Amino acid sequence: MTWLHCARRDVLSLHPRGDKRLPLTGVFATRSPARPNPLGLHPVTVKKIIGNRLRIGPIEAIDRTPVVDIKPVLGSQAVPTSRSRGIER
Repeated sequence: MTWLHCARRDVLSLHPRGDKRLPLTGVFATRSPARPNPLGLHPVTVKKIIGNRLRIGPIEAIDRTPVVDIKPVLGSQAVPTSRSRGIER
Protein backbone atom coordinates (compact mmCIF):
# COMPACT_ATOMS: atom_id res chain seq x y z
CA MET A 1 0.00 0.00 0.00
CA THR A 2 1.39 3.40 -0.95
CA TRP A 3 0.56 6.99 -0.03
CA LEU A 4 -0.04 8.78 -3.36
CA HIS A 5 1.81 11.88 -2.18
CA CYS A 6 1.46 13.78 -5.47
CA ALA A 7 -2.30 13.24 -5.74
CA ARG A 8 -4.73 16.11 -5.24
CA ARG A 9 -7.02 15.75 -2.25
CA ASP A 10 -9.42 18.61 -3.05
CA VAL A 11 -11.05 17.07 -6.15
CA LEU A 12 -14.37 15.27 -5.59
CA SER A 13 -15.55 14.95 -9.20
CA LEU A 14 -13.77 14.80 -12.54
CA HIS A 15 -14.05 13.69 -16.14
CA PRO A 16 -12.91 10.04 -16.30
CA ARG A 17 -9.46 9.70 -17.91
CA GLY A 18 -9.47 13.49 -18.39
CA ASP A 19 -11.89 13.13 -21.33
CA LYS A 20 -14.12 16.26 -21.29
CA ARG A 21 -16.65 14.43 -23.50
CA LEU A 22 -17.44 12.16 -20.53
CA PRO A 23 -19.69 13.51 -17.76
CA LEU A 24 -18.30 14.62 -14.41
CA THR A 25 -18.07 11.57 -12.16
CA GLY A 26 -17.35 11.21 -8.44
CA VAL A 27 -13.75 10.22 -7.72
CA PHE A 28 -14.85 7.07 -5.84
CA ALA A 29 -16.49 5.79 -9.04
CA THR A 30 -13.25 6.20 -11.02
CA ARG A 31 -9.67 4.93 -10.86
CA SER A 32 -8.34 8.45 -10.44
CA PRO A 33 -5.44 8.99 -8.01
CA ALA A 34 -7.13 12.29 -6.99
CA ARG A 35 -8.99 11.25 -3.83
CA PRO A 36 -9.52 12.54 -0.31
CA ASN A 37 -7.52 9.59 1.12
CA PRO A 38 -4.99 8.75 -1.61
CA LEU A 39 -3.95 5.18 -0.86
CA GLY A 40 -2.67 2.99 -3.69
CA LEU A 41 -2.68 -0.81 -3.82
CA HIS A 42 0.08 -2.50 -5.81
CA PRO A 43 1.03 -6.15 -6.20
CA VAL A 44 4.80 -6.39 -5.60
CA THR A 45 7.46 -9.00 -4.98
CA VAL A 46 9.72 -8.82 -1.92
CA LYS A 47 13.17 -9.04 -3.50
CA LYS A 48 15.41 -8.63 -0.47
CA ILE A 49 15.21 -8.20 3.31
CA ILE A 50 17.97 -6.09 4.90
CA GLY A 51 17.45 -5.75 8.65
CA ASN A 52 14.09 -4.02 9.05
CA ARG A 53 13.97 -2.80 5.42
CA LEU A 54 12.41 -4.49 2.41
CA ARG A 55 13.50 -4.15 -1.19
CA ILE A 56 10.38 -4.57 -3.37
CA GLY A 57 9.55 -4.37 -7.04
CA PRO A 58 8.36 -3.94 -9.62
CA ILE A 59 5.90 -1.26 -8.52
CA GLU A 60 3.86 1.07 -10.68
CA ALA A 61 4.39 4.31 -8.76
CA ILE A 62 6.32 7.57 -9.01
CA ASP A 63 9.89 7.42 -7.65
CA ARG A 64 10.08 8.09 -3.89
CA THR A 65 6.38 7.28 -3.35
CA PRO A 66 6.09 6.24 0.31
CA VAL A 67 5.19 2.59 0.92
CA VAL A 68 3.10 2.64 4.09
CA ASP A 69 2.17 -1.03 4.46
CA ILE A 70 2.83 -4.42 2.92
CA LYS A 71 0.53 -7.44 3.26
CA PRO A 72 0.85 -11.04 2.07
CA VAL A 73 -1.57 -12.33 -0.54
CA LEU A 74 -3.23 -15.51 0.66
CA GLY A 75 -4.80 -18.42 -1.25
CA SER A 76 -7.50 -17.40 -3.72
CA GLN A 77 -6.39 -13.73 -3.52
CA ALA A 78 -3.11 -14.60 -5.26
CA VAL A 79 -2.28 -12.73 -8.45
CA PRO A 80 -0.87 -15.06 -11.14
CA THR A 81 2.74 -14.16 -11.89
CA SER A 82 5.70 -15.53 -13.76
CA ARG A 83 7.98 -14.39 -10.89
CA SER A 84 8.21 -17.36 -8.54
CA ARG A 85 11.72 -16.81 -7.17
CA GLY A 86 12.51 -16.95 -3.48
CA ILE A 87 13.43 -14.01 -1.25
CA GLU A 88 17.10 -13.14 -1.03
CA ARG A 89 18.33 -12.52 2.53
